[in-house]
Amino acid sequence: MRVGVLTGGSDCPGLNAALRAIVRKGVQEYGDDFVGFRDGWRGVMRDETVTLDIPAVRGTLPRGGTILGSSRTNPFQEDEGADRVLGTLARHGVEGLIVIGGTATLGIAARFAEEHGVPLVGVPKTIDNDIPLTDYTVGFDTAVGVATETIDRLHTTAESHKRVLVVEVMGRSAGWIALHAGLAGGANCILIPEQPFSVGKVCEWVESRFRATYAPIVVIADSALPTPDEIALPGVTPLPGSESRFRLSGVGEWLGKEIERRTGKESRTTVLGYIQRGGSPSPFDRWLATRFGLHAIDAVHEGDWGSMTALRSTRITRVRLAEATASLKTVDPELYREASVFFG
Repeated sequence: MRVGVLTGGSDCPGLNAALRAIVRKGVQEYGDDFVGFRDGWRGVMRDETVTLDIPAVRGTLPRGGTILGSSRTNPFQEDEGADRVLGTLARHGVEGLIVIGGTATLGIAARFAEEHGVPLVGVPKTIDNDIPLTDYTVGFDTAVGVATETIDRLHTTAESHKRVLVVEVMGRSAGWIALHAGLAGGANCILIPEQPFSVGKVCEWVESRFRATYAPIVVIADSALPTPDEIALPGVTPLPGSESRFRLSGVGEWLGKEIERRTGKESRTTVLGYIQRGGSPSPFDRWLATRFGLHAIDAVHEGDWGSMTALRSTRITRVRLAEATASLKTVDPELYREASVFFG
């Protein structure tokens, strides 16, 4: 078969491992011919391709990023974008397309499958882990590992100076990274977008930890917000982006200043940002991406169009792409309650 492959949306560790598995099995077991599209959907629209064969993917297993490049381009928002995509696929004789992406990239794929009959299969990747119907997505484990290691390192400097250290992690509309890394790193409290927080309560937890002669670490997701009444309190510094949930980052610095103002305890903020997305994938992400890739090429040859690979327990299964992109997977309140026993 002539198979197209693209990686779209934000980069994350493990993308190259998935590409490597797709190509290796496709060539060796099925005799496939591959065309790689550069920079996600933008490359399909512009007909920008790269050779994708076994030599091209050799040695890429431990590499972060993506050898195909990526972008956030949405063809449905471009002039004649959908028609240009369909034209490119037809010119290259693509009989099946494998789309590796997060919620936005896979949502676009679902539309092409449903509205235009494009024969495609999805592979879920995002450090945010916010795609439903799969236990984990490619890139999440590495991001949690980076955040946890950072928290471990910050404990020592927090203790040395008796400071409050606020750690802002990524996650967009879901608190999975904050929850996992905060719990694994022994944070004093964890703040996620699913649960608006009280700055007053955070300060109580901070004071409690100092009374136990232990310097606190506060982990906060970049889209977490305090309760509306907290923002409106007299003397409170305006929260960056509080007028919009789509304005990410800045809340950690704001919280650190509020904690220091209210408690008198010296506070410092560390914003991890893009460091969570870079570098070599963890062993788990290499394993997961590889298995997703192997099962994705099988789905292509079985003609299971409109499906997405998913991890359920330790098994790789397939779910419907349209269903997996219809909503976001957010943190279950019960999971958050489990972690709250360690707050304060």
